[in-house]
Amino acid sequence: MSSMRNAVQRRNHKERAQPAQREKWGVLEKHKDYSLRAKDYNEKKKRLRILREKAAERNPDEFSYGMLSSKTDKYGRRIQDRGNPTLSHDAVKLLKTQDAGYLKTMIQQTRRTRETVEQQFQLLDDEGVRVSGGGYGGKSGQHVIFAGSLEEQQMLGSVRRQQDSTSSAAGILQQPADQGNAQYGQRREELHSMDPQRVVRRKAEVKEEVLQEVKRERAARKLRKRQRDGRESLLKALKAREKELVVAEQELEHGRARMSNSVGGVNKAGVKWKIRERKK
Repeated sequence: MSSMRNAVQRRNHKERAQPAQREKWGVLEKHKDYSLRAKDYNEKKKRLRILREKAAERNPDEFSYGMLSSKTDKYGRRIQDRGNPTLSHDAVKLLKTQDAGYLKTMIQQTRRTRETVEQQFQLLDDEGVRVSGGGYGGKSGQHVIFAGSLEEQQMLGSVRRQQDSTSSAAGILQQPADQGNAQYGQRREELHSMDPQRVVRRKAEVKEEVLQEVKRERAARKLRKRQRDGRESLLKALKAREKELVVAEQELEHGRARMSNSVGGVNKAGVKWKIRERKK
């Protein structure tokens, strides 16, 4: 009979969900959730009852010699000695002097690194700036040549790219107007003297050169952007580290001055005091 009872399809019992008007209270609590919450509540109640009994049965006159040496903080927690030897006043001053020397060394090293990164950042910003043409009186200008067709414009672009590739490493290109016109006229004559098939091949070559040049410029632009972002983040980190080291050095110098009684401070009672010089 049991096997037949298990073979029969049974109805799936579903858990009741949280009503729509009580969705703000979260998932509906089940019996297993209530059991865990009740168990935790009873354990805490039992612990509180034991503490109340200990407090009620405590002897107010109880004393032990360990109470004289033990210390507690403002929250009532016991402070224990770690067993470290107590250093003398002169030893602490010497250690603070060594710390000050270390901080000064690190500040100088961080400042030198920051200045180097700033110079590289400025050089990276100045790359790729090109000036085409030249004006009168040493003024910078730009020489514009108008093309009569798309083929002439592509040919002129190839001429300019060849001129840019042979320019100086700094990227400054100064081309007289008459020389550019002469090269452009020579290229135009070569274009008209070619046969149609050669012109078509030349157009395809020029188009491929333009596409390759655009890809190279895009890759170089992305590389410069990554380098710029990396140096910018490094520069921010170095500036923040230098600022933190300077603040630490100032605090250390102030502590050394307080130890030598050359400046004022705040005593245990919270009263501010300062060294007054003797009137002459």
